[in-house]
Amino acid sequence: MKHIYEKGTSDNVLLLLHGTGGNEHDLLSLGRFIDPHAHLLGVRGSVLENGMPRFFKRLSEGVFDEKDLVERTRELKDFIDEAAETHQFDRDRVIAVGYSNGANIAASLLFHYKDILKGAILHHPMVPLRGLKLPDMSGLPVFIGAGKYDPLCTKEESEELYGYLRDSGAAASVFWQDGGHQLTQHEAEQARDWYKTAIV
Repeated sequence: MKHIYEKGTSDNVLLLLHGTGGNEHDLLSLGRFIDPHAHLLGVRGSVLENGMPRFFKRLSEGVFDEKDLVERTRELKDFIDEAAETHQFDRDRVIAVGYSNGANIAASLLFHYKDILKGAILHHPMVPLRGLKLPDMSGLPVFIGAGKYDPLCTKEESEELYGYLRDSGAAASVFWQDGGHQLTQHEAEQARDWYKTAIV
């Protein structure tokens, strides 16, 4: 997968996953804001929708191609494993930071694979798949940034995702914003403050 890697000085690795139409550079500044010392691994989605990169296909707005999502989730998992060897970082210290489509595939990683991530920051995610038996996520720290008036990721959707994570044992928290789907500075600050206490 097309990506960029910036070496840091700590052991943590932030896996940066952009929203629809973004690229591997989009969340570098956010990653550096959240943890100035972490290694940064920015990844570009390998699916194109009207020329815009995404991490998996969708059938329509808010309706995922579930078969493709499962395949792309496995592809991303394999990529992380390979990148850990290529760039020689600790595979057990990877924390996902995703926005919108990137947050959805990060959540899908958690839904499919036990111990796949050390933690996750999900900005405006949706429930990736329903009807799965989820792995044990005991103690896994997960930040969910949600907009009270988000037309894409509704309040009910955010609460449903939170419920699935919590019921699987994750130490999940929802941070509500007064706005919509956009990622605001205030939300980034909340993510950074959460990270300082939840990720060690």
